[in-house]
Amino acid sequence: MSTDVTALIAEVESTERELVLPRFTHDDAWRLGCLLVELAGERDLPVTVDVRKGTQQVFHAAREGTTPDNDSWVERKVRVVYRFGASSYLVGLRARAQGRDFNETHQLSLQEYAAHGGAFPLRVDGAGIVGVVTVSGLAQADDHALVVEALRTFARTPA
Repeated sequence: MSTDVTALIAEVESTERELVLPRFTHDDAWRLGCLLVELAGERDLPVTVDVRKGTQQVFHAAREGTTPDNDSWVERKVRVVYRFGASSYLVGLRARAQGRDFNETHQLSLQEYAAHGGAFPLRVDGAGIVGVVTVSGLAQADDHALVVEALRTFARTPA
């Protein structure tokens, strides 16, 4: 296993432990989605943004330059978070660190699951995972980084 991948896994695990929210409502989902769209707009990023509370899609927006394929990526990444209880990026990194193909190892369809960066579990203190926030349209590390940046900003901003 590469030292770089090992360090990246540790960093992503630490980030997931750090980003636990005190609560997460439908209004919070809307605010988080709008924040992501705003960040993407400032940088002219062609991304699709999706925020779910439970299995309900509360926020969804596609910026110029995206396609319906981004919606498929969102769905596939979200399934990974709900099935494995970790960000889609972390799940993919763990498979890569073991030198394994994620979909083959878990016998999961490529059309249904994508262990690529961009979907992040929304955890509430004392409740666990209550939703998922997803970005699709950039390289997987960049999708993941944009979500993390927005979540950090969101966590610091009072409702």
